[in-house]
Amino acid sequence: MKGVLATEKRGIRELGAEEMVGWDEVTQGVVLHSFDTEVENVAHIRPEERPYSDFNSYTATVASWRVIKPVYNRDVCIDCQNCWVWCPDTSIISRDKQMLGIDYDHCKGCGVCVEVCPTNPKSLLMFAEAEDNEEALAKWPEKKKKEK
Repeated sequence: MKGVLATEKRGIRELGAEEMVGWDEVTQGVVLHSFDTEVENVAHIRPEERPYSDFNSYTATVASWRVIKPVYNRDVCIDCQNCWVWCPDTSIISRDKQMLGIDYDHCKGCGVCVEVCPTNPKSLLMFAEAEDNEEALAKWPEKKKKEK
C-alpha cells in the first residue's frame, strides 16, 4: 500500500502546528489554490499524481487529532464502497471498486465508515489510537449467527 500514497508532499505538515490567527485577522478575499498549476479533468487523476500546492489539505496531516481509529479487516470486506462514499475526509483508499485501506494522515476518527459498513461482523471497527493494527485484527469478533 505504500505505493498508493507515494509522494514527497503527502502529510509533510501537521495541520494546527502553524501560527493561528483569529477570525477577525484573516485577510479578506484570500484564495487558497489547491494546485500549483492548471489542472483539467482532475477527477480522472489519482490523488497521488495531482500537482497539489504546498498549502492544501492533501499535504497536511491531522492524525494527531484522532483518539480512536478505524481498523480495516480485508477478510470480512465485501467491497461495497459504503465507507468510501460516506467518509467525510476521503480517508478510505479504494481503487477499481476495491477497498485497499485507510489514509491515517487524514482520518480524524469520526467512525462514519464503521457505522455504514453492512457486513457481519463489520469490516471496519474502531480501536484506540495507540493499539497496533495487528493486535486489533486479532481481537476481531466472529460472525454472529441469525436467531430463528
